[in-house]
Amino acid sequence: KRCALFGISRTIGDLMDTPPFKLGEPRYDQSTFWGRLRHFLDIVDPLTLFTTKKQLQDAVELLDKVKSNEPLSGVTNQQLWEAQKIKQAIIHPDTGEKVFMPCRMSGFVPFGSVTVIGLLLPNQTLAQMVFWQWINQSHNACVNYSNRNAGKSTDNMKFVVGYIGAITSACSIAVALSVFLKRSNAFKPATKLLIQRFVPYPAVATASVSNLYLMRRNELKEGIEVKDSKNRIVGTSFVAAKRAVTETAVTRAFLPAPILVVPPMIMTLLERTSFLRRFPVLTVPIQSVVCVVCFGLALPIAIAFFPQITQIETSKLEKEIQSQTDETILFYNKGL
Repeated sequence: KRCALFGISRTIGDLMDTPPFKLGEPRYDQSTFWGRLRHFLDIVDPLTLFTTKKQLQDAVELLDKVKSNEPLSGVTNQQLWEAQKIKQAIIHPDTGEKVFMPCRMSGFVPFGSVTVIGLLLPNQTLAQMVFWQWINQSHNACVNYSNRNAGKSTDNMKFVVGYIGAITSACSIAVALSVFLKRSNAFKPATKLLIQRFVPYPAVATASVSNLYLMRRNELKEGIEVKDSKNRIVGTSFVAAKRAVTETAVTRAFLPAPILVVPPMIMTLLERTSFLRRFPVLTVPIQSVVCVVCFGLALPIAIAFFPQITQIETSKLEKEIQSQTDETILFYNKGL
Protein backbone atom coordinates (compact mmCIF):
# COMPACT_ATOMS: atom_id res chain seq x y z
CA LYS A 1 0.00 0.00 0.00
CA ARG A 2 2.80 2.38 0.91
CA CYS A 3 4.46 1.71 -2.48
CA ALA A 4 1.17 2.27 -4.27
CA LEU A 5 0.58 5.53 -2.41
CA PHE A 6 4.14 6.66 -3.18
CA GLY A 7 3.63 5.89 -6.86
CA ILE A 8 0.34 7.82 -6.93
CA SER A 9 1.85 10.84 -5.15
CA ARG A 10 4.81 10.79 -7.54
CA THR A 11 2.48 10.75 -10.54
CA ILE A 12 0.42 13.63 -9.11
CA GLY A 13 3.61 15.59 -8.43
CA ASP A 14 4.76 14.98 -12.01
CA LEU A 15 1.47 16.30 -13.38
CA MET A 16 1.50 19.36 -11.11
CA ASP A 17 5.15 20.39 -11.43
CA THR A 18 6.02 19.20 -14.94
CA PRO A 19 4.39 20.63 -18.08
CA PRO A 20 3.21 18.29 -20.84
CA PHE A 21 6.14 17.16 -22.97
CA LYS A 22 6.61 18.81 -26.38
CA LEU A 23 9.30 17.32 -28.56
CA GLY A 24 11.97 19.85 -29.57
CA GLU A 25 10.47 22.73 -27.56
CA PRO A 26 11.80 24.39 -24.34
CA ARG A 27 10.39 23.06 -21.10
CA TYR A 28 10.09 26.50 -19.48
CA ASP A 29 8.35 29.72 -20.56
CA GLN A 30 10.89 31.77 -22.54
CA SER A 31 8.94 35.02 -22.20
CA THR A 32 10.04 35.44 -18.56
CA PHE A 33 13.51 35.82 -17.04
CA TRP A 34 12.84 32.98 -14.57
CA GLY A 35 11.78 30.64 -17.38
CA ARG A 36 14.86 31.50 -19.45
CA LEU A 37 17.11 31.05 -16.40
CA ARG A 38 15.71 27.56 -15.70
CA HIS A 39 16.11 26.72 -19.39
CA PHE A 40 19.78 27.74 -19.48
CA LEU A 41 20.49 26.03 -16.16
CA ASP A 42 19.46 22.82 -17.91
CA ILE A 43 21.68 23.60 -20.90
CA VAL A 44 24.82 24.25 -18.81
CA ASP A 45 24.12 21.49 -16.25
CA PRO A 46 27.53 19.78 -15.77
CA LEU A 47 25.87 16.62 -14.43
CA THR A 48 25.08 15.63 -18.04
CA LEU A 49 28.83 15.13 -18.52
CA PHE A 50 28.51 11.97 -16.43
CA THR A 51 25.82 10.45 -18.67
CA THR A 52 26.74 6.88 -19.56
CA LYS A 53 26.57 5.42 -23.07
CA LYS A 54 23.58 3.30 -22.01
CA GLN A 55 21.71 6.30 -20.58
CA LEU A 56 22.28 8.28 -23.77
CA GLN A 57 21.11 5.39 -25.92
CA ASP A 58 17.96 4.96 -23.82
CA ALA A 59 17.21 8.69 -24.05
CA VAL A 60 17.61 8.75 -27.84
CA GLU A 61 15.44 5.64 -28.27
CA LEU A 62 12.72 7.09 -26.04
CA LEU A 63 12.59 10.33 -28.05
CA ASP A 64 12.56 8.36 -31.32
CA LYS A 65 9.45 6.55 -30.07
CA VAL A 66 7.80 9.89 -29.32
CA LYS A 67 8.71 11.18 -32.80
CA SER A 68 7.22 8.10 -34.48
CA ASN A 69 4.11 8.28 -32.25
CA GLU A 70 4.72 4.85 -30.74
CA PRO A 71 2.67 4.09 -27.59
CA LEU A 72 4.52 4.69 -24.32
CA SER A 73 3.50 2.95 -21.13
CA GLY A 74 4.59 4.08 -17.69
CA VAL A 75 6.67 7.00 -19.01
CA THR A 76 6.17 10.34 -17.27
CA ASN A 77 6.58 13.85 -18.63
CA GLN A 78 9.55 14.29 -16.30
CA GLN A 79 11.32 11.31 -17.86
CA LEU A 80 10.65 12.66 -21.35
CA TRP A 81 11.98 16.12 -20.49
CA GLU A 82 15.06 14.54 -18.90
CA ALA A 83 15.65 12.42 -22.01
CA GLN A 84 15.47 15.50 -24.23
CA LYS A 85 17.82 17.39 -21.90
CA ILE A 86 20.40 14.58 -22.13
CA LYS A 87 20.20 14.33 -25.91
CA GLN A 88 20.41 18.10 -26.45
CA ALA A 89 23.39 18.33 -24.12
CA ILE A 90 25.43 15.66 -25.91
CA ILE A 91 24.21 15.20 -29.51
CA HIS A 92 24.66 17.87 -32.18
CA PRO A 93 21.18 18.58 -33.65
CA ASP A 94 22.44 18.83 -37.26
CA THR A 95 25.16 16.18 -37.49
CA GLY A 96 23.64 13.70 -35.02
CA GLU A 97 27.12 13.10 -33.59
CA LYS A 98 28.37 13.44 -30.01
CA VAL A 99 30.00 16.78 -29.22
CA PHE A 100 33.48 16.54 -27.70
CA MET A 101 33.02 16.86 -23.92
CA PRO A 102 35.09 20.07 -23.30
CA CYS A 103 33.23 21.74 -26.18
CA ARG A 104 29.71 21.10 -24.89
CA MET A 105 27.78 23.95 -23.28
CA SER A 106 27.49 21.74 -20.18
CA GLY A 107 31.29 21.52 -20.13
CA PHE A 108 31.85 25.26 -20.54
CA VAL A 109 32.07 25.99 -16.81
CA PRO A 110 33.99 22.86 -15.65
CA PHE A 111 36.61 23.10 -18.41
CA GLY A 112 36.57 26.89 -18.72
CA SER A 113 37.09 27.46 -15.00
CA VAL A 114 40.74 26.47 -15.31
CA THR A 115 41.21 29.23 -17.88
CA VAL A 116 39.35 31.81 -15.76
CA ILE A 117 41.55 30.97 -12.78
CA GLY A 118 44.63 31.35 -15.00
CA LEU A 119 43.46 34.70 -16.35
CA LEU A 120 43.03 36.06 -12.81
CA LEU A 121 46.31 34.82 -11.33
CA PRO A 122 48.16 37.77 -9.73
CA ASN A 123 51.57 39.12 -10.77
CA GLN A 124 51.62 37.55 -14.23
CA THR A 125 54.41 38.07 -16.73
CA LEU A 126 53.54 39.15 -20.28
CA ALA A 127 54.22 35.60 -21.50
CA GLN A 128 51.83 34.12 -18.93
CA MET A 129 49.18 36.71 -19.80
CA VAL A 130 49.41 35.96 -23.52
CA PHE A 131 49.31 32.22 -22.81
CA TRP A 132 46.08 32.36 -20.81
CA GLN A 133 44.40 34.69 -23.32
CA TRP A 134 45.35 32.25 -26.08
CA ILE A 135 44.00 29.27 -24.10
CA ASN A 136 40.76 31.14 -23.36
CA GLN A 137 40.09 32.17 -26.96
CA SER A 138 41.08 28.70 -28.21
CA HIS A 139 38.51 27.09 -25.93
CA ASN A 140 35.88 29.64 -26.99
CA ALA A 141 36.63 28.96 -30.66
CA CYS A 142 36.29 25.20 -30.15
CA VAL A 143 32.95 25.68 -28.39
CA ASN A 144 31.71 27.99 -31.17
CA TYR A 145 32.75 25.54 -33.89
CA SER A 146 31.41 22.43 -32.14
CA ASN A 147 28.01 24.07 -31.54
CA ARG A 148 27.78 25.78 -34.93
CA ASN A 149 24.78 25.58 -37.24
CA ALA A 150 25.83 22.65 -39.42
CA GLY A 151 22.63 22.52 -41.43
CA LYS A 152 24.34 24.40 -44.25
CA SER A 153 27.90 24.01 -45.46
CA THR A 154 30.03 26.74 -43.91
CA ASP A 155 33.44 27.93 -45.01
CA ASN A 156 35.82 26.89 -42.22
CA MET A 157 37.96 29.92 -43.07
CA LYS A 158 35.31 32.03 -41.32
CA PHE A 159 36.05 30.26 -38.05
CA VAL A 160 39.81 30.57 -38.61
CA VAL A 161 39.51 34.33 -39.21
CA GLY A 162 37.34 34.71 -36.12
CA TYR A 163 39.81 32.69 -34.05
CA ILE A 164 42.81 34.74 -35.19
CA GLY A 165 40.92 38.00 -34.71
CA ALA A 166 39.85 37.09 -31.18
CA ILE A 167 43.36 36.06 -30.11
CA THR A 168 44.93 39.15 -31.68
CA SER A 169 42.51 41.57 -30.02
CA ALA A 170 42.63 39.84 -26.62
CA CYS A 171 46.43 39.61 -26.45
CA SER A 172 46.96 43.11 -27.86
CA ILE A 173 44.71 44.79 -25.32
CA ALA A 174 46.01 42.73 -22.38
CA VAL A 175 49.65 43.43 -23.27
CA ALA A 176 49.03 47.12 -24.04
CA LEU A 177 47.27 47.73 -20.71
CA SER A 178 49.95 45.84 -18.77
CA VAL A 179 52.80 47.74 -20.42
CA PHE A 180 50.97 51.02 -19.81
CA LEU A 181 50.55 50.25 -16.13
CA LYS A 182 54.18 49.24 -15.69
CA ARG A 183 55.49 52.39 -17.37
CA SER A 184 53.01 54.77 -15.80
CA ASN A 185 54.15 56.88 -12.86
CA ALA A 186 50.63 58.08 -12.07
CA PHE A 187 49.82 55.07 -9.88
CA LYS A 188 51.36 53.73 -6.72
CA PRO A 189 52.76 50.15 -6.83
CA ALA A 190 49.83 48.81 -4.78
CA THR A 191 47.34 50.56 -7.07
CA LYS A 192 49.06 49.14 -10.15
CA LEU A 193 48.72 45.60 -8.77
CA LEU A 194 45.05 46.22 -8.05
CA ILE A 195 44.32 47.57 -11.54
CA GLN A 196 46.34 44.73 -13.09
CA ARG A 197 43.79 42.25 -11.74
CA PHE A 198 41.05 43.80 -13.88
CA VAL A 199 43.04 43.76 -17.15
CA PRO A 200 41.55 40.41 -18.34
CA TYR A 201 38.02 41.84 -18.53
CA PRO A 202 38.48 44.51 -21.26
CA ALA A 203 40.72 42.11 -23.19
CA VAL A 204 38.21 39.23 -23.10
CA ALA A 205 35.17 41.50 -23.68
CA THR A 206 36.75 43.11 -26.75
CA ALA A 207 37.87 39.74 -28.09
CA SER A 208 34.36 38.32 -27.62
CA VAL A 209 32.76 41.16 -29.57
CA SER A 210 35.45 40.94 -32.28
CA ASN A 211 34.98 37.18 -32.54
CA LEU A 212 31.20 37.61 -32.75
CA TYR A 213 31.43 40.12 -35.60
CA LEU A 214 33.92 38.05 -37.58
CA MET A 215 31.87 34.87 -37.11
CA ARG A 216 28.49 36.45 -37.95
CA ARG A 217 29.39 39.11 -40.51
CA ASN A 218 27.65 37.05 -43.22
CA GLU A 219 24.37 37.68 -41.41
CA LEU A 220 24.90 41.43 -41.85
CA LYS A 221 25.58 40.93 -45.56
CA GLU A 222 22.82 38.42 -46.30
CA GLY A 223 20.24 39.18 -43.58
CA ILE A 224 18.40 36.75 -41.29
CA GLU A 225 14.97 35.15 -41.44
CA VAL A 226 12.01 36.76 -39.66
CA LYS A 227 8.95 34.70 -38.85
CA ASP A 228 5.33 35.32 -37.90
CA SER A 229 3.41 34.05 -34.87
CA LYS A 230 2.81 30.71 -36.62
CA ASN A 231 6.56 30.21 -37.20
CA ARG A 232 6.22 30.82 -40.94
CA ILE A 233 9.12 32.58 -42.68
CA VAL A 234 8.02 36.03 -43.86
CA GLY A 235 11.30 37.13 -45.40
CA THR A 236 14.98 37.96 -44.90
CA SER A 237 15.78 41.18 -43.08
CA PHE A 238 19.00 43.20 -42.83
CA VAL A 239 17.44 45.34 -40.09
CA ALA A 240 16.77 42.29 -37.91
CA ALA A 241 20.27 40.99 -38.63
CA LYS A 242 21.88 44.24 -37.47
CA ARG A 243 19.76 44.27 -34.31
CA ALA A 244 20.48 40.60 -33.59
CA VAL A 245 24.25 41.04 -33.89
CA THR A 246 24.16 44.27 -31.85
CA GLU A 247 22.10 42.73 -29.03
CA THR A 248 24.33 39.67 -28.94
CA ALA A 249 27.44 41.89 -28.93
CA VAL A 250 26.13 43.75 -25.87
CA THR A 251 25.52 40.42 -24.14
CA ARG A 252 28.99 39.16 -25.07
CA ALA A 253 30.60 42.39 -23.83
CA PHE A 254 28.97 42.21 -20.40
CA LEU A 255 29.00 38.42 -20.02
CA PRO A 256 32.64 38.27 -18.78
CA ALA A 257 32.06 41.04 -16.22
CA PRO A 258 30.69 38.90 -13.34
CA ILE A 259 33.34 36.27 -14.09
CA LEU A 260 36.42 38.49 -14.44
CA VAL A 261 35.47 41.51 -12.31
CA VAL A 262 33.66 40.07 -9.27
CA PRO A 263 36.40 37.56 -8.21
CA PRO A 264 39.15 40.24 -8.10
CA MET A 265 36.89 42.44 -5.99
CA ILE A 266 36.16 39.59 -3.59
CA MET A 267 39.82 38.55 -3.38
CA THR A 268 40.93 42.14 -2.73
CA LEU A 269 38.68 42.17 0.33
CA LEU A 270 39.63 38.67 1.48
CA GLU A 271 43.36 39.34 1.22
CA ARG A 272 42.98 42.10 3.80
CA THR A 273 41.64 39.65 6.38
CA SER A 274 43.88 38.36 9.14
CA PHE A 275 43.20 34.77 8.01
CA LEU A 276 44.81 35.12 4.58
CA ARG A 277 47.58 37.28 5.97
CA ARG A 278 48.35 34.45 8.34
CA PHE A 279 47.95 31.71 5.69
CA PRO A 280 48.88 33.34 2.34
CA VAL A 281 49.43 29.89 0.80
CA LEU A 282 45.62 29.50 0.72
CA THR A 283 45.15 32.55 -1.53
CA VAL A 284 45.23 30.64 -4.84
CA PRO A 285 42.95 27.77 -3.67
CA ILE A 286 40.40 30.23 -2.29
CA GLN A 287 40.58 32.32 -5.47
CA SER A 288 39.98 29.15 -7.49
CA VAL A 289 36.81 28.38 -5.52
CA VAL A 290 35.59 31.98 -5.88
CA CYS A 291 36.20 31.89 -9.65
CA VAL A 292 34.35 28.59 -10.16
CA VAL A 293 31.35 29.72 -8.07
CA CYS A 294 31.12 33.10 -9.86
CA PHE A 295 31.49 31.42 -13.26
CA GLY A 296 28.83 28.82 -12.50
CA LEU A 297 26.32 31.40 -11.24
CA ALA A 298 27.04 34.20 -13.71
CA LEU A 299 26.88 32.25 -16.97
CA PRO A 300 23.20 31.17 -16.94
CA ILE A 301 22.08 34.46 -15.35
CA ALA A 302 23.85 36.60 -17.96
CA ILE A 303 22.56 34.54 -20.90
CA ALA A 304 19.00 34.60 -19.53
CA PHE A 305 18.69 38.39 -19.48
CA PHE A 306 17.62 38.55 -23.14
CA PRO A 307 15.31 36.10 -24.93
CA GLN A 308 16.91 34.15 -27.75
CA ILE A 309 13.77 34.49 -29.90
CA THR A 310 13.22 38.26 -30.05
CA GLN A 311 10.24 40.34 -31.14
CA ILE A 312 10.43 43.26 -33.56
CA GLU A 313 7.75 45.59 -34.85
CA THR A 314 6.94 44.95 -38.49
CA SER A 315 6.87 48.71 -39.16
CA LYS A 316 10.60 48.87 -38.35
CA LEU A 317 11.52 46.29 -41.00
CA GLU A 318 12.00 46.65 -44.75
CA LYS A 319 8.97 47.63 -46.82
CA GLU A 320 9.09 44.41 -48.84
CA ILE A 321 8.69 42.44 -45.58
CA GLN A 322 5.85 44.69 -44.40
CA SER A 323 3.99 43.91 -47.62
CA GLN A 324 4.25 40.17 -46.98
CA THR A 325 2.30 40.05 -43.71
CA ASP A 326 -0.57 41.64 -41.79
CA GLU A 327 0.95 40.92 -38.39
CA THR A 328 2.34 43.87 -36.42
CA ILE A 329 4.98 41.81 -34.57
CA LEU A 330 7.49 39.41 -36.10
CA PHE A 331 10.19 37.24 -34.56
CA TYR A 332 13.85 36.38 -35.20
CA ASN A 333 16.52 34.22 -33.59
CA LYS A 334 18.99 36.55 -31.87
CA GLY A 335 21.51 33.83 -31.12
CA LEU A 336 23.67 33.49 -28.01
